[in-house]
Amino acid sequence: MAQPESKKIFFENLSGAGKAIAVLTSGGDAQGMNAAVRAVVRMGLYVGAKVYFIHEGYQGMVDGGENIVEASWESVSSMLQVGGTVIGSARCKEFRTHEGRLKAAHNLVQQGITNLCVIGGDGSLTGANLFREEWSGLLTELVEQGLIEADAVQKYSALHIVGMVGSIDNDFCGTDMTIGTDSALHRIIEVVDAIMTTAQSHQRTFVLEVMGRHCGYLALVSALACGADWVLIPEMPPEDGWEDKMCEKLSATRSRGTRLNIIIVAEGAIDRHGKPITSGIVKDLVVKCLGFDTRVTILGHVQRGGTPSAFDRILASRMGVEAVLALLETTANTPACVVSLCGNQSVRLPLMECVQMTQEVQRAMDGKRFEEAVRLRGRSFENNLRTYKLLAHRKPESELPVSNFNVAVLNVGAPAAGMNAAVRSAVRVGISEGHKMFAVSDGFEGFYKGQIKEIKWADVGGWTGQGGTLLGTKRTLPGKHVDKIAEQMRLHNINALLIVGGFEAFLSLLELLTARGKYDEFCVPMVMVPATVSNNVPGSDLSIGADTALNAITATCDRIKQSASGTKRRVFIIETMGGYCGYLASVGGLAAGADAAYIYEEPFDIRDLQANVEHLTEKMKTSIQRGLVLRNENCNENYTTDFIYQLYSEEGRGVFDSRKNVLGHMQQGGAPSPFDRNFGTKITAKAMQWVSKKLVETYRQGRVFANTEDTCCLLGMRRRALVFQPVVQLKGETDFVHRIPKEQWWLKLRPLMKILAKYKTSYDVSDSGQLMHVVRNRQKESDASVAI
Repeated sequence: MAQPESKKIFFENLSGAGKAIAVLTSGGDAQGMNAAVRAVVRMGLYVGAKVYFIHEGYQGMVDGGENIVEASWESVSSMLQVGGTVIGSARCKEFRTHEGRLKAAHNLVQQGITNLCVIGGDGSLTGANLFREEWSGLLTELVEQGLIEADAVQKYSALHIVGMVGSIDNDFCGTDMTIGTDSALHRIIEVVDAIMTTAQSHQRTFVLEVMGRHCGYLALVSALACGADWVLIPEMPPEDGWEDKMCEKLSATRSRGTRLNIIIVAEGAIDRHGKPITSGIVKDLVVKCLGFDTRVTILGHVQRGGTPSAFDRILASRMGVEAVLALLETTANTPACVVSLCGNQSVRLPLMECVQMTQEVQRAMDGKRFEEAVRLRGRSFENNLRTYKLLAHRKPESELPVSNFNVAVLNVGAPAAGMNAAVRSAVRVGISEGHKMFAVSDGFEGFYKGQIKEIKWADVGGWTGQGGTLLGTKRTLPGKHVDKIAEQMRLHNINALLIVGGFEAFLSLLELLTARGKYDEFCVPMVMVPATVSNNVPGSDLSIGADTALNAITATCDRIKQSASGTKRRVFIIETMGGYCGYLASVGGLAAGADAAYIYEEPFDIRDLQANVEHLTEKMKTSIQRGLVLRNENCNENYTTDFIYQLYSEEGRGVFDSRKNVLGHMQQGGAPSPFDRNFGTKITAKAMQWVSKKLVETYRQGRVFANTEDTCCLLGMRRRALVFQPVVQLKGETDFVHRIPKEQWWLKLRPLMKILAKYKTSYDVSDSGQLMHVVRNRQKESDASVAI
């Protein structure tokens, strides 16, 4: 099938002139809403439209007056890192009435607004669609009442609606992630990590109650991310007799030497008969049956608060820009749409199809059709639940299949947050499949030295939240030591290899593949899972560890910018890691609100630097007080961080002063983000299941013999799916000199950063504009929503 010709939107030929766009946030607040508002305002102004804030949601639309205010470029400055919604949100009973919607229509017509961008949950979006359907009738009524002129009916004949889902519950069908969900998971995991230290000190059991009245996503994913002992969610109530099973599990965990237990309860958790299961009930049960010292922590509105995560800022910024494009392209016959995330792509879906599917989930739960409810939540939710059960609940030895296969797992390359979660997943899934698992310390250096030992289920307990790599890792490639590694493979009878690592892991697989011609020991299934902060592994759009690094960059940039608050105008030059890959600088720049990001993939010269300085100087004179410029460490051998700092200092003299910061290895440290914990857990579980399948397929005459290309693979995320790709086929896609893929999807995000920083640029929308449809069990179907 021929690829669609890449459309480019230019500032000069994409016009919103004469259009008025209003943006409002409604219902519950969610971190990242401000990033979405900022993107809508700046993209709207960029294309020449008038943009309005509607303060206090639908209540502000009904009340009108000062609640509907024209927005300027400067009015959304410094709001990217702010949680909640600065334009306010309110639930409005009056808008549910015909009279309320009539008032709202009158207020919009007075400002000439016929394009609405609504950020909220399914209730808010349903209300917006009803408003749109009634629009022409409301205008007719306003004419009859003498409140507007007759020609206004023709002039403002259609109301166009685009929705973005802002909800921490991730309860909306049609999108892999809603705005605010990732940030809420950050709050939960921060609390869980803190509680674990005190729980271990006193050998306590903690019962944590998280939000999710009708959706157990937060409870399920946080349980997966912290390795909780038990989780209770509304979509899949426990079987009758769950009380005894839970207590048996907790007791068995303690008997293996664990000093704490974590139980996570969604606020809407119920049993099979619809009876609520509260955190208090669970606590009393544990105390009564086991006598454990047990405490309850109810997180409450902490989950809604705090600064948005890097993921939510990027998601909201992309959604906001896409929403404006959708409004510009809409016609009177276009159905109201919602801008969604599928894998790492923005898509548009009919709003009411998504709403109806979301309501269908609730009807299934009300009808006690729980398996159907889980299925309707989508494959991502199903996969989360399946993976949690696989990793949290150990089968008795008598129930485990007997495979007689030995599988080795090792880390290769630089450390990355989430590697430990990946190893834990590999070990536990491998044991569940009946294999004997071996851990190799210090990568291939440890391999040829014989640092190999069997690793058991309990050995990886508590690994999920640990940063760095507990197995140890080295950049050493196997090429120089293949004979010794082959000897160790023979000595320990290793039948398969699972490697978690970065570009060095990719190179290692290529070397081992070549060594198959000389050593039969390497004729075994081999698979790698990408894990590197640089996100430079070919064959995968994302790598384990990159999200944690992005959050470290974003949080540091927030603090650095805040340090100049109230002082004179200042520009910060920040150097990021990544080798020759500009992912961290570019995507970190989008998340932090940078004015420029210099990377190797997009060559620049002194004229570009001068243009950036002049652009910043102009902005400093008129509006902003702080500027942020990111530079990838290897973007240019001559235009170093010092050079750029000195250039900005000299050229900005009298307007702003400059400071520089090299972030260094802080980008590799810290506890892994919820995204990296779950990405690492789920992608490695899939890799381990592939290993099991290949072991069975290649077992012949009493031995494993795998010498085909498809038995040496990289498991990567490609657009909307997880794909196993033979490493030899990825050679053509790789720039080996600079250790980067030849094509990188995130380069399409760079124009967003430039547009939001007020640069005139082109924007590739070849992936935009296609209205998809929600199909049963497809709304979150992508394995890519391993993106949690």
